[in-house]
Order: sequence, then structure tokens, then C-alpha cells
Amino acid sequence: MPYPLRPGLEPLPWFAGSTRTGDSAENQADLETFIIEQYRAGRSLRKIAELVDRSQTAVRRALDKHGVIHRPAGAAPLGRTGPT
Repeated sequence: MPYPLRPGLEPLPWFAGSTRTGDSAENQADLETFIIEQYRAGRSLRKIAELVDRSQTAVRRALDKHGVIHRPAGAAPLGRTGPT
């Protein structure tokens, strides 16, 4: 019996298909700001990557560029505590 597919997120309209080279500096700044805000709000790299239509590596590089400290792998999203 195959496993059910993992539900994915659709890219947000203003980021969908914008992975082509030649993005303006303003668009890139908007993208990086969105990535940082979402990561600090507790979203995972995978979910952010799906929303901005980029790879997880691209999201990680944007965070590194701005010196954002990464959460450990498998960490609970911010605002949640461990199992009760």
C-alpha cells in the first residue's frame, strides 16, 4: 500500500514563476524579507520554499546572507513547546 502524498503548498502569486535570473534588486529584497519574516514566525524551510517557488537551499542561503540563526533540524516551530 503506497503512502499518501504529502500535502504541498501552492506558491504565492507574487513569487510563482519568479525563479528566473534577472530579478530586480527590489524583488530580491522583497523575497528575502518575506523569507526572514516567515522563518522567524516559525515556518519550516520546506514550507517557505514551497511558498516562494524556490529550493530549500535558496531559502537557507537567503537566511545565511542576513545572519539569521537556524533552528535545529526537527525543532518545534517558534511559540510551541515540547510534548506535554
